[in-house]
Amino acid sequence: MNQSMHSFVPAEMPDPAPYHLLTSIVAPRPIAWVSTISAAGVPNLAPYSFYNAVAGFPPTIMFSVSYRRREPKEKDTLRNIKETGEFVSHVVDEAMADAMLQTAVEFSYGISEFEMAGLKTLASVDVRPPRIADAPVAMECQVTQIVPVEGATNVMVLGRVLRFHVREDLYRPELGLVNTVAMKPITRLGGSTEYTKIGELFSPVLKQEGKPG
Repeated sequence: MNQSMHSFVPAEMPDPAPYHLLTSIVAPRPIAWVSTISAAGVPNLAPYSFYNAVAGFPPTIMFSVSYRRREPKEKDTLRNIKETGEFVSHVVDEAMADAMLQTAVEFSYGISEFEMAGLKTLASVDVRPPRIADAPVAMECQVTQIVPVEGATNVMVLGRVLRFHVREDLYRPELGLVNTVAMKPITRLGGSTEYTKIGELFSPVLKQEGKPG
């Protein structure tokens, strides 16, 4: 029996309904907790859930920054990236969820999100932005592209990973992998404060008929 379906046209929906519908469909979304630093040495930290890996050779990640509806429209993250060309992306685990939410608040320029959220920092090795000391994973990145999304108020930032920092107890040397379940990352859903944890781990079975082409 076929289920009845609603049908929506984004151009006919009131703002910001298309955004809310999209973010509840494309879910769960990983979170890039991004630290940057200005040319003057002012650090910034903010989470972004329009984020993913986009290439493996060389390892490259992407996150998307939206412009504000008010002045200044350019967020500190994007301004800093344009000035210095570097950032550090961190994994947000369950223990750091509350601190991450604190850094999602838009503070005045010059106020340290690290201090407001009570986060200790460490110096990075290959880039200037500091990294979060207690994050389970941090990736030091060099910006390779800044791409305005045509017709949208977002800018896509691509960064090449120069160095991975992985907590020792999470690394599986025999496989070269992180134990993702033990890492306990949180991911974003559609609501303003809706997040989720990793659920049951399973491996689908491919029922192969014939030989692959």
